[in-house]
Amino acid sequence: MMQTMIAYPKVTVIRAYGSFNASSAAEFQRQLKIAVAADDCTVILVDMEHVESIDSDGLMVLVQSLKLVEGWGKRFSLCSFSPALRIIFELTQLDSVFEIFESAAAFEAALAHSEVATTHSYYSKQNMCA
Repeated sequence: MMQTMIAYPKVTVIRAYGSFNASSAAEFQRQLKIAVAADDCTVILVDMEHVESIDSDGLMVLVQSLKLVEGWGKRFSLCSFSPALRIIFELTQLDSVFEIFESAAAFEAALAHSEVATTHSYYSKQNMCA
């Protein structure tokens, strides 16, 4: 008899608000480290829907976060960019570095079609970042 094991990724969503800059970076990094250290979390999604602006410090924190998360063997994605944020990522060419989705729903659809996921994937918790 053969047994099959299917891995269902647990997604932690970190929602960022307002200006993503040096003053908000410490709280973001604190929440990210908690999420990365959680054994049951395999995917981190940063929802940027409510981010009004981002500066070089904010971009640097996201790049550092990507390296940290990937270093733990986990997936790091961004979603829900405003047109202004999308332009910043395109001008800095960071849109080719990050996995970026139009919305959380688009992320879920992609996750459902990935190798380790099925339609049973779910969000494990919601975090807020001021």
